[in-house]
This record gives sequence, structure tokens and C-alpha cells, in this order.
Amino acid sequence: MENVDRRRSARYPIEREIRFVVSTRRKIGNDIGTGRTINISSNGILFSTDQHMIAGSRIKLAVDWPVRLEDNCSLKLVAFGRVVRCDSGTAAVEIEQYEFRTRGNQAFDFP
Repeated sequence: MENVDRRRSARYPIEREIRFVVSTRRKIGNDIGTGRTINISSNGILFSTDQHMIAGSRIKLAVDWPVRLEDNCSLKLVAFGRVVRCDSGTAAVEIEQYEFRTRGNQAFDFP
């Protein structure tokens, strides 16, 4: 039997620093974490992290984008979505909304 990839969008192997904030209904407050992207599509992001997350949790994340605006201005991808899977050392997020923002003066500021 053939292994057919049924994903809606192509995955691109982009490895960049990622920072995130996860909120769950089960506890008060947010979990803040870091990791590294493994691949990105128009619908989702797979990344490595040491933090365990619960599927269904809301997440806001920022990715240090590899391309500069007009070859001069650093960018970051800011996305909002939900955790769809968390395995040992990786998490998958379904993107519901995203935007590109210019990065601040810090090496990697988080919105």
C-alpha cells in the first residue's frame, strides 16, 4: 500500500528560532517557551521544543523570518492558532491567523 501524503499544503524545511505563548483553560497564566522550526506551511508549523503542550491549546508564536523587507528590515512571522499534536520533543500548530511584523531593536523581541 502506498503512503499518500494528504496534507493540504506543501511543507518547507525552514529552521528558525521560535518563541511562543501557550494558554490553556486548565490553568491560570500562560506558558512561555522557545524552540526551533522544523517545517512551515501556509496552514501550520512543526517545531522542536522541550515544553510539553496539550492538544487544543491556544498558541501565539513568533518566528525570526529568514528574509528581510527590501533587503534591509528584519521581519518576524507572528501567528495565532492551536496545538494539534505534541510528541516527544516536537509540537504541531495549525495556523488560524498570521501576519508579518518588523522586528524591534532587540535580537528577537516577542509581541
